[in-house]
Amino acid sequence: MRIIGVDPGTATTGFGVIDVDTRGNYKMVDGGVITTSPDLPMTERLKVLYDELTEVIIMTKPEAGAVELLYFSKNITTGIAVGQARGVILLALAKANIVPGEYNPMQVKMAVTGYGAAKKPQVQEMVRVLLGLKAIPKPDDAADALAVAIAHAHSL
Repeated sequence: MRIIGVDPGTATTGFGVIDVDTRGNYKMVDGGVITTSPDLPMTERLKVLYDELTEVIIMTKPEAGAVELLYFSKNITTGIAVGQARGVILLALAKANIVPGEYNPMQVKMAVTGYGAAKKPQVQEMVRVLLGLKAIPKPDDAADALAVAIAHAHSL
């Protein structure tokens, strides 16, 4: 099964696509980031995100998907912007007939490392190991998206 994981953001959205075989082995298919310029109006940034994520979906043909839930800290403005990006991501997946799983950061960490309070380097190293990669995927947002895809594979 092919799964796309997405780590939402307005400036940088990570995406990771993996294949999972019937024995539970993982293979990275694609991963990277979609970036938007802070100089663009929000409507244009969201359009870029939608168009580029749609292109990734068309090119990689995932059968399932997952999106990280919004982690809300003190900055409400950032939270609203990321919420808008999540909406666009969910729309792109829905248009591809993919009903995504949604996981909070603790659930992703638990699925990938077995420990819900794992630090980012631990999660990234386990992503590397589980995918059989020589190096940790870069940038961090791509590694995070791959972790989301792996978490979804575990839940299936």
